Amino acid sequence: MKKNQRVYVVDDDEAVRHSLTMLLETAGYSASEFPSGESFLASCSDHCEGCVILDVHMPGMDGVAVYQALQSKGRHPPVIFLTAYGSIPMSVQAIKSGALDYLTKPVDGTLLLERVQEALRQDERLRAHDAVNSEMQERLSSLTAREHDVMDLAVAGLTNKEIAQRLQISHRTVEIHRARVMHKTGATNLLELARIAETTLRPGTS
Repeated sequence: MKKNQRVYVVDDDEAVRHSLTMLLETAGYSASEFPSGESFLASCSDHCEGCVILDVHMPGMDGVAVYQALQSKGRHPPVIFLTAYGSIPMSVQAIKSGALDYLTKPVDGTLLLERVQEALRQDERLRAHDAVNSEMQERLSSLTAREHDVMDLAVAGLTNKEIAQRLQISHRTVEIHRARVMHKTGATNLLELARIAETTLRPGTS
């Protein structure tokens, strides 16, 4: 499994990059080095699977700016910040913003590998969750506008009769739409349908 798990090392210090890469590859991980935040972001333009070891203080874009750029593009790989001269307020800010950890150089190799392992487990969980959401979103996108209306009212707790009155359609038409909604979404009951509706967004909404 490790050989398929990528770790990105972003640090302007060449010696640090090389030593971290050697540590990671010796432990069985696939590592990629980047001397700047800009070069990393350019390579991560389409996707960025794995985790990132990110130096806080770098020329040009610093680590925090790189992390914010990833988030603004909707990419959320687990990030482990490294710094040679950190501070408690800075570390608290990094953790609050969503970073997995904030470690001080020279970092202990055993500790770093433990955090990398945790980061990659987190990345796998997030990707599995995203895959499920993507599948559910695809199912919801197959619904017609009227089927969406029926689904929304059904999960809100309205009966078929109440839905028919609200939408000014027949009770039988509601039953047909509701059956189609259940079939297209794969939901076996109303509770499942509610969970699907709550964890995904309609196409075109935000």
